Amino acid sequence: MKRGRKTNEAKSSSSEEATEKESKRHKVVDEKTIVVQGPDWANLLQDIILQVFQYLPLLDRAHASQVCRSWNQVFHMPDLWRCFEFELNQPATSYLRATHPELIKQIIKRHSNHLQYVSFKVVDSSKESAEAACDILSQLVNCSLKTLGLISTARPSFMDLPKSHFISALTVVFVNSKSLSSLKIDDTPVDDPSLKVLVANNSDTLKLLKMSSCPHVSPAGILCVADQCHGLRELALNYHLLSDELLLALSSEKHVRLEHLRIDVVSENPGQTQFHTIQKSSWDAFIKHSPKVNLVMYFFLYEEEFDPFFRYEIPVTHLYFGRSVSKDVLGRVGMTCPRLVELVVCANGLRPLDEELIRIAERCKYLSAVGLGECEVSCSAFVEFVKMCGGRLSQLSIMEEVLVPDQKYSLEQIHWEVSKHLGRVWFPDMMPTW
Repeated sequence: MKRGRKTNEAKSSSSEEATEKESKRHKVVDEKTIVVQGPDWANLLQDIILQVFQYLPLLDRAHASQVCRSWNQVFHMPDLWRCFEFELNQPATSYLRATHPELIKQIIKRHSNHLQYVSFKVVDSSKESAEAACDILSQLVNCSLKTLGLISTARPSFMDLPKSHFISALTVVFVNSKSLSSLKIDDTPVDDPSLKVLVANNSDTLKLLKMSSCPHVSPAGILCVADQCHGLRELALNYHLLSDELLLALSSEKHVRLEHLRIDVVSENPGQTQFHTIQKSSWDAFIKHSPKVNLVMYFFLYEEEFDPFFRYEIPVTHLYFGRSVSKDVLGRVGMTCPRLVELVVCANGLRPLDEELIRIAERCKYLSAVGLGECEVSCSAFVEFVKMCGGRLSQLSIMEEVLVPDQKYSLEQIHWEVSKHLGRVWFPDMMPTW
C-alpha cells in the first residue's frame, strides 16, 4: 500500500509540474481567449540559423546578429564566411545597395582567413567602386582563396584603374592563395607577368579561367597558362588570344581533357580589326584529345568581317551571332559545323533564310536548340526544318515576326504543324507591346 501511495504521489507531483509549465506557456486573456506563446527563436539549433544566414544579404545578416547572443555566435562562425560576395557602388551614382564599408572592415579583420569563395560585384561604372575592390583585394593576405570572381556589371570600371594598382592587388591574392581553382577576371587590366605569378603559385589547382576582354594579355601569356596548368578544364578568352600553339598545348598528353572552351569574337569598329585563321589541323588535334568539349563561340562582328571564318570544318557546338549575319555566312555554317548543338541568330537582312535552315538541318545532326530574332523564314521552310530535326529540338525560340506566311501555311496553321512534328505544344514568341 505504501509503495502504491508513493507511486500516486509521484504521478501527482509530475502532473502538477506539467500543469505549471503549461500555465507558463499559455496566458489567459479572458474566459474565451487564450494566447499561445511563439517558439523560442534564441534556442534554435545553430546549424539551422547558419543555413538561414547564408541566404541573407550582408546588411540583413548583420542586423540579425544583434537579436541575441546565439545568433551573434552564428554570425562569426567560419562556415558562414567561406563564400562571400562584396557588392560595391557609390550611393551618389547608384540606387543599388552596396556592402557597408564598416562591415567590410569587420569582415576582413575577423574572417579574411576563412574566405575561400569570393567575388567582387561592381554594380556601377565608377572608378571609386573598382578602387574599393582593389583595396579589399590587397588586404586579403591571410586567406587562401579557391575561387575569385571580379564582376563588373557596368563598364569601364576595372579598366579605368591604373594598371599597376590593379596588378598589385591581384598579385597579393595569387601569391597567398596556393589552391586557387577558379578565376574570373573579365574586363580587367590583367597582364602577362601577373599570369606568370598565377601559374607559379597555383598551377596544380587551377581548373577554370575566364578572361575575356583583357587587352593587356598576349597569346604568349595565355599559352604560358596552358603549358603549366595541366588540370585546366574550362577556359574563356577573346579570339585574339586563340592560336594554333594554344590549341596544341591544350591537346598535349600531359593536359586533362578540356570540358568547355568559350571564344568571344568581337569587333568594336568595322574594318579596323584583323582576324587571323586557325589551321584545321590544330582543331583536329584539339578535338582528338578532348572529343566531348563544348566549344562556344560568340560573334559580334560586322558582315564584312566574317571572311576568315567558316571556310573549313570547325568543331563549334554552341554558336551565337549577336549582330546581323549574312545568308552566305549562315550557309557556310551548315557546311562546316557538324558538331553544332545550339544556334542563335539575333538579326539578318531582309532575304529569307529558307535554304540555309534546310542545309543546317541536313548537316548538323546534333542540333537541339535554335533561336531566331530579326530574320525572315517562310512558314513552309520552317515546317520542313522542324520536320527534319524532329523531336531532338528541345529548345525552339522563334519570334512570330520571323515567320512569313505563304501559300501552304498561315501563322494560325503553323502552330499545329510544328507542334505535331515536335511532339509537344509549341507557339512562336510574341514581341512585348510595352
